[in-house]
Amino acid sequence: MSFQKYSSYKDSGVEWLGEVPAHWRLERLKRICSITPSNVDKKTYEGQNAVRLCNYTDVYYNDEITSDMDFMEATASDEEIRKFTLRAGDTIVTKDSESADDIGIPAYVPQDLHGVVCGYHLTTLRPKPGINGKFIKRLFESPFLKARFAVSANGLTRVGLSQYAIDNTVVPVAPIDEQNTIAAFLDHETARIDALVAEQKRLIELLKEKRQAVISHAVTKGLDPNVPMKDSGVEWLGEVPAHWRITRMKYVLDQNEGIQIGPFGGMLKELSHLETGYKVYGQENTISGDFSLGSRWLEKDQYKDLANYILRPGDLVLTRKGSLGNCRISPKDVKPGVIDSDTIRLRANKRLIDPKYLQLLLHEAAYIQEQVLMAKRGAILAGLNTTTIADLICAIPGYSEQLGIMDWIWQKIEKIDEVVHYTHSLINLLREHRSTLISAAVTGKIDVRGWVPVGESKENDCLMAAEESASYQ
Repeated sequence: MSFQKYSSYKDSGVEWLGEVPAHWRLERLKRICSITPSNVDKKTYEGQNAVRLCNYTDVYYNDEITSDMDFMEATASDEEIRKFTLRAGDTIVTKDSESADDIGIPAYVPQDLHGVVCGYHLTTLRPKPGINGKFIKRLFESPFLKARFAVSANGLTRVGLSQYAIDNTVVPVAPIDEQNTIAAFLDHETARIDALVAEQKRLIELLKEKRQAVISHAVTKGLDPNVPMKDSGVEWLGEVPAHWRITRMKYVLDQNEGIQIGPFGGMLKELSHLETGYKVYGQENTISGDFSLGSRWLEKDQYKDLANYILRPGDLVLTRKGSLGNCRISPKDVKPGVIDSDTIRLRANKRLIDPKYLQLLLHEAAYIQEQVLMAKRGAILAGLNTTTIADLICAIPGYSEQLGIMDWIWQKIEKIDEVVHYTHSLINLLREHRSTLISAAVTGKIDVRGWVPVGESKENDCLMAAEESASYQ
């Protein structure tokens, strides 16, 4: 896929836009669209008309707003219905958010939506005669306009675009026949890219399933297919090697300090904001795996008083909320410190189980995850606790066999992880290409006037175009 540039260009006078085709014009958005910020909130008012409300999330998570979406029920006045009912060709954009990255996000309205009105924190752009609504939507997806809004946004804890900022944003405008072609071209090409991204995501899910299947089989059946087996006595575990030990988790942990939830808020008052050498570890460490993160510090006397919660090298720390996925081993050089109440510390009995094998069971073994889900369904609170962890049934091979299983697993999953990493890179490349292609088309860096749709999506076409499109910027 190769595109020529236009024969002649002119300086737009806009720093982040650069040159545009000589026959294109530059206009403020208010000259080509009717721009109306909504004031219709989610509340229901007596005496008003029942409507369906297009909310912030409807726009943020969808490219198009269609009648089959699950809109919120709300009310609006006659005047609000007149002003904010969605019509074919409208582009709805987010105008307020907690981050500048989330403002100016567009969604297109392909058909009239009677009874659906635009909600609060959103702005409607309705194209004037001679303007293609999809062209407007694609302008909002281009990096140059995102950069413009990033510097125009105001606010600290919440940022937003003022009416003035949107009205007076200068954009390039092609003749209407070119707008139509650009819109059709981008619909076709972005659909191809999106289909490829969806395929790659499905591949990643399949690879992740295969990865867990490899691990789960190894930690429940072992590596020797000819070894004698025995019934574990547990329905969702089945048969395991006859020489393995079926036990509860608490019996492979240090009996004195094996499992501990960190101290609650009252015991961690008056933490120091200056580094003292004694840290408090929490979810920032279990989620990231980086034990250098965190800025909560204990005084030495506090550290001594909280001796039961001390974290040592080789201890496992896991997040109490969610799954067991955030399960980390503290490194050899971990600073002295304690865990907080959002985490659970496990201390393996290293004569019985290697900490890395314990982490593997907690993190990857399907039969362990099943037990956790069952415990949560019967619990009053959704979070993990020491009883849940202590009572987990597990099948434990001998120490040397644990090491052998781990070596075999790492070799098998290394290739899977490499493919997953490559596939994530491919998705990022396709997304970058999508963004660059939109920008190149709506700013006239490429001339698509001779474009005609051909064939079905081919991965190599998109990848070759991704490299080519880098030169458009």
